[in-house]
Amino acid sequence: MPYDLSKLLVVAISSTALFDNRTEHEIYLTQSLDRYVKYQIDHEDQPFPAGTALPLIRALLQLNDLNPEKRLVEVVILSKMEPAAGIRVMNSVEHHNLDIVRAAFTGGELVAKYLSAYNVTLFLSTNEDDVKDALERGVAAGLLYDPPSNKNEDLEQLRIAFDGDAVIFSDEAEQVYQEKGIEAFYEHEKANAEKPLPEGPFASFLRAIAKIQKDHKGQGKNGFPPIQTALVTARNSPAHKRVILTLRAWGIEIDEMFFLGGVAKDQVLKAFNAHIFFDDQDSHALLASQHVPAARVPNTVSKGKKVEDDSNQLNLPLFNDGKPDQ
Repeated sequence: MPYDLSKLLVVAISSTALFDNRTEHEIYLTQSLDRYVKYQIDHEDQPFPAGTALPLIRALLQLNDLNPEKRLVEVVILSKMEPAAGIRVMNSVEHHNLDIVRAAFTGGELVAKYLSAYNVTLFLSTNEDDVKDALERGVAAGLLYDPPSNKNEDLEQLRIAFDGDAVIFSDEAEQVYQEKGIEAFYEHEKANAEKPLPEGPFASFLRAIAKIQKDHKGQGKNGFPPIQTALVTARNSPAHKRVILTLRAWGIEIDEMFFLGGVAKDQVLKAFNAHIFFDDQDSHALLASQHVPAARVPNTVSKGKKVEDDSNQLNLPLFNDGKPDQ
């Protein structure tokens, strides 16, 4: 009987998101694909160091301890790496003691077309085109930045932080702001406070996390809840009301909410000690990535002005150079 992924939270991740192989990628960029593959084969017994998402993946997999009789989370490596070089990836999985048994190595072919085959809820990558492709296929996806100097290795609980508009919620309100300004935004949100916001690209992932929270409340280690979630948004009063009522209408409880009103998000996220923070704006995600693992959610459907690109700044998303992600 085939293994059923339909009732699991399935996270797909590229090898460059899980492990740090920037040295190897530089060989690919500056030399050739053949030399890159040869280097991987020659070093396949040398495990990759941890990448940006490894602490998050470890914390996600730990959720399986909540129910020894039935898995809750499955992680799949979905990589453009050539199959001949894939042994090093799986050796690294074993070295880091990760409970990951499924992988796909597509040899440069598009990976997003396989997301539905694995019933993926969340896709993490270091290639913007792949992330956008996943979002356009209706899968929550994030473009990861370089890891912070201090990774959160605390496994007492999984800690995830989200921006609101264009991440959990649609970019409906953001478009009002982009087209008409801040005063029109506040008037729009006051007038629509009782009307739930439409779902954004991460609504389905948040629902999956919220269900695990609800089903396993009080089962975490040392008295901690197994999952802690936070909403960290630039909204403030009176635009907070619609957010709270929307989540209430969805039947979702977020543990901590921060309505910052334009205050920088990075110090709040540092104090929250997130395993990952998702934001649609590069300026917010980039600053946060200095302290916590962070991912940008590219807006693939926006009709308004584009968010200013800060790509000339330090600590860019890994390998965001148009070349194939591994």
